[in-house]
Amino acid sequence: MSIKKEMLDKKNWAIVGVSAKKDKWGYKIYKILKEHNYNTFGISPNYDEIEGDKIYQTLHDLPEKIDVVDMVVSPKIALNILEEAKALGIEYIFFQPGTYNADVVSKAEELGLKYLIGDCIYATLRNM
Repeated sequence: MSIKKEMLDKKNWAIVGVSAKKDKWGYKIYKILKEHNYNTFGISPNYDEIEGDKIYQTLHDLPEKIDVVDMVVSPKIALNILEEAKALGIEYIFFQPGTYNADVVSKAEELGLKYLIGDCIYATLRNM
């Protein structure tokens, strides 16, 4: 089974870099996951809530165990989130385009995380 298929079968997703701005990927990805019945949690220090949903400051603040972290942040921020994900026992990281670089990928490998690059969850779900 592909890593992408494994991720799609998981139900608890955290969107790191969620946004209330409807033209931003952090918003579009959050919404489409919810529309496809994923248990979706937004992570951003910039919001307390988006459309009535509680938004969390960090992965540590989440009320449930997360299966997949979807990165919608710069590589610099993504690098720091990887350590937090590993510490919480989160195995899967979905890197949206523009959220990773060589340092981020090598850090994900060093931590033994299962990750996906060169793909977009929004495009995948929109086409399902």
